[in-house]
Amino acid sequence: MNIFLNMLLLVVGFIALIKGADFFVDGSAALARTFKVPGVIIGLTIVAMGTSAPELAVSTSAALEGSNEIAISNVTGSNIFNLLAVLGLCAIIRPIPIDRGIVKRDFPFSIAVTLAVLAAVGINLITGAVPFDSPLTDNIGEISRPFGIALLLVFVAYMALLIILARKNRTDESDEKPMAVWKSLILIVVGVACIILGGQLVVNNARDIAAAFGMSETLIGLTVVALGTSLPELVTSIVASHKGENGLAVGNVVGSNLFNLLLILGVSGTIHPIAVNYASVIDLGILLVVSVVTLVFSLTKKISRAEGAAMVLMYLATVGFAIARNYC
Repeated sequence: MNIFLNMLLLVVGFIALIKGADFFVDGSAALARTFKVPGVIIGLTIVAMGTSAPELAVSTSAALEGSNEIAISNVTGSNIFNLLAVLGLCAIIRPIPIDRGIVKRDFPFSIAVTLAVLAAVGINLITGAVPFDSPLTDNIGEISRPFGIALLLVFVAYMALLIILARKNRTDESDEKPMAVWKSLILIVVGVACIILGGQLVVNNARDIAAAFGMSETLIGLTVVALGTSLPELVTSIVASHKGENGLAVGNVVGSNLFNLLLILGVSGTIHPIAVNYASVIDLGILLVVSVVTLVFSLTKKISRAEGAAMVLMYLATVGFAIARNYC
């Protein structure tokens, strides 16, 4: 297929993903408001689910197509982008107060899940079965079906906890007139359809473009695909931060990262075991470090503009490292 047509279809896929997620979020959030759920819980659940839908579509499609590098690197790249670029840009616009519950519960849990995934795919390095000087493109581990199922079970338990918390912390803070239920359902259905179509277009055309430019699937998943599928998180969080909805902005990022790790890797690994190469293991290690740094910044209960700028620079450095690694 002509490379320009691939690029055009890739853009169309991203637009479908973004608009689909937008419809899904609007419809789902409208339903959630009828239960008077706090903004931070909505951000951790409904909004996070909607903005993570593109990653779910892309990684699931990649798993079905056998494009393992895109499946794992899309999740890793999206999480790094969410923590450094999304939160960083939000903090530059306006310093972000961090909800106490997120610092004590959700951030540490996200780090624990990241560590568990890293240990699962890097076990051969840990035990010495694979040398540390192995080629970056060698498959050295996998997300197996049993591990994928375990991630899904943890996801269900986490969602149950958030639902319990939501029921205990109802709020009357929203004065918006509720959207008609039938309109909400139409938005949700149309959003899901756009997301599925966009996911197929992004995976198929990103893989063709990667081959044409000599880029590895790991690099294309970590950069182009991760950036494209994370645009809903970026737009949603920046708009929320600008409007002073800090709980929703931060909850969206942390919730999306947990959805990516638990739901998306869980579904992808259950559908088809995901072989993981050395480069992706390194990227998971980078994600773990980035997560810890973000938690440290959050311990002051606010991410300042200076810290936000530092996070954006860190993101640019990680992208530069990934590009240099691919071509050197």
